Amino acid sequence: MKLNSIGLSAEKSEILSKDLNILLANFQQYYQNLRGIHWNIKGKRFFDLHVKFEELYTDANLKVDEIAERILTLGDVPLHTFEDYISNSEIAVGKNITRDEDAIRLVVDSLKKLLVIERRILETAGDANDEGTNSMMSDFISEQEKTVWMMKAWLTEEI
Repeated sequence: MKLNSIGLSAEKSEILSKDLNILLANFQQYYQNLRGIHWNIKGKRFFDLHVKFEELYTDANLKVDEIAERILTLGDVPLHTFEDYISNSEIAVGKNITRDEDAIRLVVDSLKKLLVIERRILETAGDANDEGTNSMMSDFISEQEKTVWMMKAWLTEEI
């Protein structure tokens, strides 16, 4: 078995890199959606949601960098063009969303898609004995599950 520079199977690392690039593309779309709803949110909850969306896009931006650096660590090249992101993302484009509930639903739906991809990567990373990727996915999943729970709780509030 051929090993890469960090002692993992080169073949399994290549598979993981492809999956991580899919995650990267989806995270970039998620990030861009968060920027859009941060800028365009309107209504009585503007002040709270504007700050929350900034918190979320700042976190997403950090995760984009972590994912890209992990791909590089595994010996591959991260996707880095809008064309690549669009053609490899499953997350819906959130265009001109101004209503609070629509924005929160977009976040929840996006996180659901990210979680599916991350769980697939977690399984593949376990099979490859790749603790670095495994740890990153575990951290992402824990944080995002909590965010989904909080967003769903917000959606069910009664006025």
